[in-house]
Amino acid sequence: MPPPSPTVRSDPPITRPANNNHSTNDVKINDLVGNGISGILYKWVNYGKGWRPRWFVLQDGVLSYYKIHGPDKIVVNSETEKGYKVIGEESMRRISRNRNSNNQQLQQFHRSKPSGEIHLKVSSIRESKSDDKRFSIFTGTKRLHLRAETCEDRAVWVETLQAVKDMFPRMSNSELMAPVDNVAISTEKLRHRLLEEGVSEVAIQDSEQIMKNEFARLQDQLVLLKQKQMTLIDTLRHLETEKIDLENTVVDESQRQLNDEESSSRSRQKCSEASASESEDDNERNDAAEEETDDDDDNSPFFDTRDFLSSSSLKSNGSDYRISSFSSDDEGLYAVDSDEDLDPSIRSVGTNYPYVKRRKKLPDPVEKEKGVSLWSMIKDNIGKDLTKVCLPVYFNEPLSSLQKCCEEMEYSYLLDRAYEWGRRGNSLMRILNVAAFAVSAYASTEGRICKPFNPLLRETYEADFPDKGLRFFSEKVSHHPMIVACHCEGTGWKFWGDSNLKSKFWGRSIQLDPVGILTLEFDDGEVFKWNKVTTSIYNLILGKLYCDHYGTMHIQGNREYSCKLKFKERTIVDRNPHQVQGVVQDRNGKTMSNLFGKWDESMHYVSGDHGGKGRGCNSVSETHCLWRRSKPPKFPTRYNFTRFAITLNELTPGLKEKLPPTDSRLRPDQRYLENGEYDMANSEKLRLEQRQRQARKMQESGWKPRWFVGDNAGGTYRYIGGYWEARQQRNWDSCPDIFGQIPSDHLSDEGQTTS
Repeated sequence: MPPPSPTVRSDPPITRPANNNHSTNDVKINDLVGNGISGILYKWVNYGKGWRPRWFVLQDGVLSYYKIHGPDKIVVNSETEKGYKVIGEESMRRISRNRNSNNQQLQQFHRSKPSGEIHLKVSSIRESKSDDKRFSIFTGTKRLHLRAETCEDRAVWVETLQAVKDMFPRMSNSELMAPVDNVAISTEKLRHRLLEEGVSEVAIQDSEQIMKNEFARLQDQLVLLKQKQMTLIDTLRHLETEKIDLENTVVDESQRQLNDEESSSRSRQKCSEASASESEDDNERNDAAEEETDDDDDNSPFFDTRDFLSSSSLKSNGSDYRISSFSSDDEGLYAVDSDEDLDPSIRSVGTNYPYVKRRKKLPDPVEKEKGVSLWSMIKDNIGKDLTKVCLPVYFNEPLSSLQKCCEEMEYSYLLDRAYEWGRRGNSLMRILNVAAFAVSAYASTEGRICKPFNPLLRETYEADFPDKGLRFFSEKVSHHPMIVACHCEGTGWKFWGDSNLKSKFWGRSIQLDPVGILTLEFDDGEVFKWNKVTTSIYNLILGKLYCDHYGTMHIQGNREYSCKLKFKERTIVDRNPHQVQGVVQDRNGKTMSNLFGKWDESMHYVSGDHGGKGRGCNSVSETHCLWRRSKPPKFPTRYNFTRFAITLNELTPGLKEKLPPTDSRLRPDQRYLENGEYDMANSEKLRLEQRQRQARKMQESGWKPRWFVGDNAGGTYRYIGGYWEARQQRNWDSCPDIFGQIPSDHLSDEGQTTS
């Protein structure tokens, strides 16, 4: 949250030392740029602590800052600052006070880690118009608010920072990777000069040849240097990715949230602003007082490699977007985020469904989970057919791929809202909500490192959610390739699609390219179709597993509007992960709205064609929230399930008697895993996978799915109906017990087919 604008006041004049070589007025910008600079600036922390002094150091295009109070403080004196230009009288006084520091203090400065750092190459500097001592640095995702001791000091800091920034011009990837073209060499000036001196034609030709040979060698060296540069850039990309992974692993999110809550509580008790013009005696008294208390000033260290979308830029008409309110744990499951600008009747869409009590946690595990050695598993299966290797359930989560498809319907209220907007004639708001729904399908993948169970052929899953106003059904329709088809009906809309993944193994990562089209049809005839983007899972061998989604999603409508969403891949230049940006265009290609956000946090839109034109996403008055991720569950699981995911495998009272024997909830290995009975889960998984190897033979002999039919022309599957009618009649004659024991007459056949 940005700091308040304090009243500008005149500070008392400061008597400058007679022989001060570091006087601010005498400093030349060119000298500052050529050397490192340092000095005290006041950094805005929060409303509880206000402005706090920090020691800033600018060197090699990086601005770092350190604490000067508390256990983690640094000690600065004339020795440690040798070679630096120091800005500000207060900075000089602090150096003078510490002039007689011992060697231990000197070493402490050199091994101190900065509390934060900003790369000026990717930042912009802006002076405050309301306070002649304040300025800010914007990294593209977050803003650092600073205040100098005097307006003269601010002028020097800002001019120096801008000069250093100009020394590091940004280059695009195309410029970095552009090949070195042959340089055209002209010898006309050399020839003309030699002719003036009366040199013979033979000597001139020899001179020209010598010159061309020298330039040819230089050209070869240039090409070699370019190749080395490209190799270094590629290495740097890998190192940067590993650095980000390490940072994300080290940062304890829960502790940071706790600190935020504590600082927020303290801010209600004190909101005094720290003065930057205290006398030297007052500063010394504060030093002693803050030795014990200033060890946690920076609740959010300002490293631009860990930044995310600034909350201050995501506001509408001066009001913060409301995060879902939870008056009770049960209400929290299906709470609907809303934009306060919405018509109340639209805002309430998706909230007037009947209440159904569902579980809020998974069962407590019966057994203690056993560790699994990845190397032992690989070693024991060297030379074997990997398609016949049974992976232990340690790598699974207690959900099947059929249920994972249903998990994408968690924010189905967006489709209810889209239907209502279209019914009222606002097609633009309809496609904006559809786009938000398409992005929200990825929200639950963050932190999910375990794989779902691969369904058996003919396995099904149903989800009847009157509390969400929808009915969902899915079936595994093909074993090779593995395809899952689904169909969902809501209030005024139908949604269907099929899922097929093409995987590529890259050593440390797996790339999953989805094949298939998702279709959404409203009762008024408007249809939207879109594709999924690529998913990659990283650090398979070493490091913390994580996934990322990237690529372009095209949402095609059959009427007025279409949408294009770009899921940005994390790179060395753009280190802000999970970003999504898009545009909504009409039939003529005119941009009607811009979208931006993160697939694991929220999506927002800006009305009109403002994207990338200096305002757009940072405009307070035009930014509106479409969707925000729901609150995490009160009882977290080792699988990082959302509140909605926790309910997907639940057998509510009386439900088991209504389900067909093919439903995923009845799968024994999955149920054992959910209950924490790991040995039984492993043995059942092995049994079912042995039985499943008959599926290829069944499919080749002409087997067809029960509830879906394939479209030979488009290669897609459509629901043929009849499931819910059969469920009402309890007629499951066409659904075999696929999870039962393997008949003895099939065991010999299986042995022949898998040997």
